[in-house]
Amino acid sequence: MGFAEDFKKFLLRGNLVDMAIGVVIGAAFGKVTSAFVDGIFTPPVGFLTGGVDFSNKFIALKDLGTNVISTLADAQKANIPVIAWGKFLTSCIDFTIVAFAMFLIIKLMNNLKKAEPAPAPPGPTPSEKLLAEIRDLMKK
Repeated sequence: MGFAEDFKKFLLRGNLVDMAIGVVIGAAFGKVTSAFVDGIFTPPVGFLTGGVDFSNKFIALKDLGTNVISTLADAQKANIPVIAWGKFLTSCIDFTIVAFAMFLIIKLMNNLKKAEPAPAPPGPTPSEKLLAEIRDLMKK
């Protein structure tokens, strides 16, 4: 079998196609989750914490002197090394929401695929029944 035939066989395997579909759906789900966190979840949290915008929270690793840098984008434009802990916090929230959503989906799928009861073991075959009758007659 040639290289091209092996590669074609590899590409058309069911598991590989399923995995590729999962990756595409996962990427789309990640975008939806990020939009949820950035647009719906973070604003109320910021409101409850006094208007804090977590996406712009950072710690400058260099003395800024008299420069007042108020946003992360400004710090990055000025090439100031920073620890962007707000972005990290937002990513952790994203991850937690995605993990929770996946947990709920898997739990739902497991409930839908409840284990069916095992079938009753088959009864004795006709020859086994005949042998049992002979045995019982011999006991008498």
